[in-house]
Amino acid sequence: MQDRKTLDDRAKMTDLERLRHSAAHVMATAILRLWPDAQFAAGPPVENGFYYDVDLKHRISPEDFPKIEEEMKKEIKANHPFEKIVVTREQALKDSESGRLGGLSERPGNPSKFKIGNLEAIPEGEQITYYKNGDFLDLCAGPHVMRTGNIGAFKLTTVASAYYKGDERNPQLQRIYGTAFKNKTEMDAYFTMLEEAKKRDHRKIGAEMGLFAIDTEYVGPGLALWLPKGTAIVEELEKLAKETEFAAGYVRVKTPHIAREKMYITSGHIPLYQESMFPPLELKEKAADANGKENVDRYYLKAMNCPHHHRIFAAEPRSYRDLPLRLAEYGCCYRYEQSGELFGLMRVRALNMNDAHIYCTAEQFADEFNAVNEMYLKYFKIFGLDKYQMRFSTHDPARLGQKFVNEPELWIKTENMVRDVLQKSGINYVEVPNEAAFYGPKIDVQVWSAIGREFTIATNQVDFAVPKQFGLVYRDRDNSEKTPLCIHRAPLGTHERFIGFLIEHYAGNFPLWLAPEQVRVMTIGDDEKLVSYAKQIINELRANFVRTESDFSSDKINGKIQEAERAKVHTMLVIGGRDMDAGNISVRIHGKGNLGAKPKGDVVAEILAAIKNRSA
Repeated sequence: MQDRKTLDDRAKMTDLERLRHSAAHVMATAILRLWPDAQFAAGPPVENGFYYDVDLKHRISPEDFPKIEEEMKKEIKANHPFEKIVVTREQALKDSESGRLGGLSERPGNPSKFKIGNLEAIPEGEQITYYKNGDFLDLCAGPHVMRTGNIGAFKLTTVASAYYKGDERNPQLQRIYGTAFKNKTEMDAYFTMLEEAKKRDHRKIGAEMGLFAIDTEYVGPGLALWLPKGTAIVEELEKLAKETEFAAGYVRVKTPHIAREKMYITSGHIPLYQESMFPPLELKEKAADANGKENVDRYYLKAMNCPHHHRIFAAEPRSYRDLPLRLAEYGCCYRYEQSGELFGLMRVRALNMNDAHIYCTAEQFADEFNAVNEMYLKYFKIFGLDKYQMRFSTHDPARLGQKFVNEPELWIKTENMVRDVLQKSGINYVEVPNEAAFYGPKIDVQVWSAIGREFTIATNQVDFAVPKQFGLVYRDRDNSEKTPLCIHRAPLGTHERFIGFLIEHYAGNFPLWLAPEQVRVMTIGDDEKLVSYAKQIINELRANFVRTESDFSSDKINGKIQEAERAKVHTMLVIGGRDMDAGNISVRIHGKGNLGAKPKGDVVAEILAAIKNRSA
């Protein structure tokens, strides 16, 4: 369930979020004109638009969208003001019971049951407000645009099912999605991007290229199987990370996939994160006690690598001379995502994370945190990511001890430290309240793909709490024991999410160093001498770990080229009799065409150099 926005959160809504929030109210107005018995729950703006949850006997379908949109146009043309009305809790309850809230008028015998539930969620002492446009009156904290006529272009998009307040014990509602923009030009550009995104869908391209499979019957939903070509990409990313981290002074570690319950109680995962963890494995390893009670040892699949790394830090005595200590691991973690939230590689239950934990002193923090940010920028350049933004997430003081560890002074201190590093480095960032990790402030890295779609690919977090809970200490210069700060970082995120992003970003047309099949050698005909010459080239490339395949069939060369293009092979080496006699190779690049004939030695050298340099 999504947390209810605080009044501070609402005050920080962007102009586009306000417009979309207002469009949700206009949609509700239109639905009520068509189906007056509709009962509404919540209607917020979301990442790419808005929705409203509705309880209605009539099953709304896309065929209903044109008539709903027609009613929405009438409400926009009427240019009604969005009027804010402050009321008492008693008045709001009375209007809910009369059916007035979320309606065009009072509806005797049809109380606004979901508004009563929403009213109960408003904290005591918080101002209770309505927003009214035309005849539609709703329990709402806002904010909105000034008038319905300020809503530019809009479109209804999909309909789905959702439980009230996200709880499967509650009634199932219809969730009607739409989007809205300041003008039609912006909306048209958005839908053009969506059409291109469909062509680049990582699930579609992944299947066509044979990169991964998700076997829900035997393996389980959200558990990706990497096929050989997908594994080639995985290994290239790991190689990049290992080289980069080695140069930056990281050391590599390996940890198990499970741990005892005590580990996750100490880390805070069970008290604060258990709903996202798999159920425990219960092992009866000891005899029953004197009272006949069985001794059960509980183990959990690890949801994060950090507790294991904390125990590695604790495994040996540490001195200030050992810091900063940078422990890196491509560790496999397990998250119990709800089945309805699983989506290809983007939302999975097993994820391989480019993880590392940096243990440092407060004095070392700024340099270490900045170095991590510089690592991000290096990766952005390699992958051709020109647009990015860091989302600096802070805590909510009102939720200390609930969503966030109860250390108010340390929250303020570490948030100021992170803010200072970001400001001094000049990195593009925005500050977002109430979205920190439970143990400290974090940065989520947002990037935009080649077609302008936004993705969260990585995270960078500060942990001032959990090392203390584990009793992690080092001996300082004065021989006193101190607890280190811990920086959690994962610049390449998880294989699953990052490769899903890269598939869309490149549309499957990976650069040479990352391409699953880097080179395919094709002969014009199947003459024995020609094939022998081609095999020499293949052997030389494979000796240098170039992923090289062959096509020596008697098929026509145009057909061979078309097949290689369809398979998105990066480099095609075409060899005919004249090439062999001259010691040349004809080179074709996927999507670019024929580059002509070149000496064999030059072609091989260029391929090796492009892979080594990770050229675009």
